[in-house]
Amino acid sequence: MAATTASATATATAAALGEVEDEGLLASLFRDRFPEAQWRERPDVGRYLRELSGSGLERLRREPERLAEERAQLLQQTRDLAFANYKTFIRGAECTERIHRLFGDVEASLGRLLDRLPSFQQSCRNFVKEAEEISSNRRMNTLTLNRHTEILEILEIPQLMDTCVRNSYYEEALELAAYVRRLERKYSSIPVIQGIVNEVRQSMQLMLSQLIQQLRTNIQLPACLRVISFLRCMDVFTEAELRVKFLQARDAWLRSILTAIPNDDPYFHITKTIEACRVHLFDIITQYRAIFSDEDPLLPPATGEHTMNESAIFHGWVLQRVSQFLQVLETDLHRGIGGRLDSLLGQCMYFGLSFSRVGVDFRGQLAPVFQRVAISTFQKAIQEAVEKFQDEMNSYTLISAPAILGSSNLPAAVPVTQPGTLQPPMVLLDFPPLACFLNNILVAFNDLRLCCPVALAQDVTRALEDALAKVTKTILAFHRAEEAAFSSGEQELFVQFCTVFLEDLVPYLNRCLQVLFPPAQIAQTLGIPPTQLSKYGNLGHVNIGLVQEPLAFLLPKRELVLCLDEKELVPELAAPAPAAEESSLEPVAAARPEDAQDQADSASEPQAEVPGADT
Repeated sequence: MAATTASATATATAAALGEVEDEGLLASLFRDRFPEAQWRERPDVGRYLRELSGSGLERLRREPERLAEERAQLLQQTRDLAFANYKTFIRGAECTERIHRLFGDVEASLGRLLDRLPSFQQSCRNFVKEAEEISSNRRMNTLTLNRHTEILEILEIPQLMDTCVRNSYYEEALELAAYVRRLERKYSSIPVIQGIVNEVRQSMQLMLSQLIQQLRTNIQLPACLRVISFLRCMDVFTEAELRVKFLQARDAWLRSILTAIPNDDPYFHITKTIEACRVHLFDIITQYRAIFSDEDPLLPPATGEHTMNESAIFHGWVLQRVSQFLQVLETDLHRGIGGRLDSLLGQCMYFGLSFSRVGVDFRGQLAPVFQRVAISTFQKAIQEAVEKFQDEMNSYTLISAPAILGSSNLPAAVPVTQPGTLQPPMVLLDFPPLACFLNNILVAFNDLRLCCPVALAQDVTRALEDALAKVTKTILAFHRAEEAAFSSGEQELFVQFCTVFLEDLVPYLNRCLQVLFPPAQIAQTLGIPPTQLSKYGNLGHVNIGLVQEPLAFLLPKRELVLCLDEKELVPELAAPAPAAEESSLEPVAAARPEDAQDQADSASEPQAEVPGADT
């Protein structure tokens, strides 16, 4: 068995080697006629060439003839076949042509199909995409239908928020706002959520306006605490901004109350302003201190941040309100409140005293205001007295008034002097211009005594000295105008006129000044003994020497020396009026020969009191 297998293997190997040799030989013989690739690709040519290579010489010699005969037979058979089947060939050609045309149509259709395939492919992709979107939308609609209740609640949040705000359900509104903020943090990219957030913010803005508007009304402390707590929960203001907003709103409400006070009567306006400020401003301060604690230490600021002093906001606002009240007070005082300055001063002092309980005692700011008004009113009254005196002197005629009035012979109706009062010199009745001037001065003194600070002593004295200087100039002008027409009697009366002015009227005014500004009180205010008060100038008394100097040449030398010796003011200052007594100034009843009734009407004034040293 093994020998048989080996023999078969050897035979196959020898055959394979023989074929390889034949192929090599054929390739070398027919290199020029048949390309190697051609006969290698056609098996029949290879077999025929191998047959030829195995034939003998005789067969090879007859092979061309045999091939020619076989070719002729094939041609004849082809002719016979074409002749016999020419119709078939014609139909085949027609079918071939038709098939060719059809293949052309098919090719053109296939070309058109290939041209349309990209758009069709894109349409298919679009269809698939739309189908996916429709499927996704269908799933979303199904999910929306399943979650309809929850979605409806979310969509109704803006309406519910608006309803809560408009009905003042602020706690529920704040809860809704917090829920919407959580939704925004989670689903900020959803347009519906953004729309809900925007609508809720609008409702929050309306809520903020309503809360601030409540602070602009007559709101009590519990309501203030609730409003401020809501504003803090809204977290739209810092602590300093919240304080400023609170003070701005309460200040606007206070201004509306003050603006509603009628402004026709200055006294009524300022008294109602004082009452409104005392009540409502005290309430605002109490509310602020109950809501905001300036005493508790605040959290330390972060590194690099500016430290805000919140307490300065409140103190600045209080200072502004007090300044505005002082401006209104000064304005109404300058408009004129009549003789009720003392009543108004008492109300203002009570106002300042009540505010001292909250650390806002501004009574020290009231003194300069009332001092300015008091001295301004006094100066105006003194100026009017001087002008009236000048008018009186323009129409005054020196006549023997003592003889007519009978001041020396006829009994005069002298009023009974009350204890502790300053009786004006009755000799002034002989000279109506001086009597009228003194009455006007006494009216000014009686108005001044209602509000007479010791600090006005120098200003009042200076104003009185200026008035006496103008009176002196008026007397000198009268003398220059009438001197040429003076008779001996008129000259004597004019000398008496000047003597009464210098020796009676001016010293009497000094005594009135001592009642208004007791030297002991002035010395106590300055912190010096009363005996040294004369070293500080004319405080509370008129310098008689300056008033007498312009008229010295009109008076006899003897009388002038007597006047200076007997009516010196310094001894009077050394013995001031008792501090406990309350003196009063009584007007002088003036009389005049030509128009006694008119002078009595103009000279007589209502009796007024001048305060003692303790006022």
